[in-house]
Amino acid sequence: MGFEMKPEKEVMELISSKNQCMSSPNSVNNKKKKNNKNKNKKMMMTWRRKKIDSPADEITAVRRLFNTCKEVFSNGGPGVVPSEDKIQKLREILDDMKPEDVGLAPTMPYFRPNTGLETRSLPPITYLHLHQCDQFSIGIFCLPPSGVIPLHNHPGMTVFSKLLFGTMHIKSYDWVVDAPMRDPKTRLAKLKVDSTFTAPCNASILYPEDGGNMHRFTAKTACAVLDVLGPPYCNPEGRHCTYFLEFPFDKFSSEEDDILRSKEEKEGYAWLQERDDNPEDHTNVVGALYRGPKVED
Repeated sequence: MGFEMKPEKEVMELISSKNQCMSSPNSVNNKKKKNNKNKNKKMMMTWRRKKIDSPADEITAVRRLFNTCKEVFSNGGPGVVPSEDKIQKLREILDDMKPEDVGLAPTMPYFRPNTGLETRSLPPITYLHLHQCDQFSIGIFCLPPSGVIPLHNHPGMTVFSKLLFGTMHIKSYDWVVDAPMRDPKTRLAKLKVDSTFTAPCNASILYPEDGGNMHRFTAKTACAVLDVLGPPYCNPEGRHCTYFLEFPFDKFSSEEDDILRSKEEKEGYAWLQERDDNPEDHTNVVGALYRGPKVED
């Protein structure tokens, strides 16, 4: 706004003092002054109503997401799943979100395919950090074609993933709770999802114990994924991001095993083994500054 509005009381006192300093030769002039005073007061009241009815900062989609996350994860913690109504509320917010809501477009440099000598290495994946606190985090993964986020877990977390644009293959597993471990780093897992998704599509949700807590993302085209984690990863609290190698069921199973005898049952299971190598050897994620609409004040 190009001018300063004074408080109503101050303006009215100013008008009153000016009237007192002016001469009053006749009743006609007094009446005119009174009308001017009422007119000024009426104009100020009208301006104040317009200011209330037309807020300067209309809430954006990303601000609405942030506010909803604060509500959904307010009483959260490791292993705590929000109530069904809160899950549905956050999912509806994410289902409606579009790339432009977070300032993204497929033509941005993040999504360019590898060319020349770069094709020999994994294409870089860009992570845009929007917010993180003890209760939740919000971020966006920007994947060029053939970009891969390897199979990894989400210990004690409830995770919402929204594909903003593009086509992506998702493969996910959950642990088989009662199955014996082959060794301290190798466990049996049941296949949850093995499908290709194309935006626009609804947000997917995984939980601490089910819903595909271990997953891998493979970009078929350039794509962007908006992730909400509650609570976020935290190494001091034991919530590490662990990566896994995937082996077919028969790789570590013997004839003495009593589990999953039939061929049909075997096809839905795999052995997942924790990777010992450096995560940087099988991921190529770089951080970049988020430049979309403000998330919070």
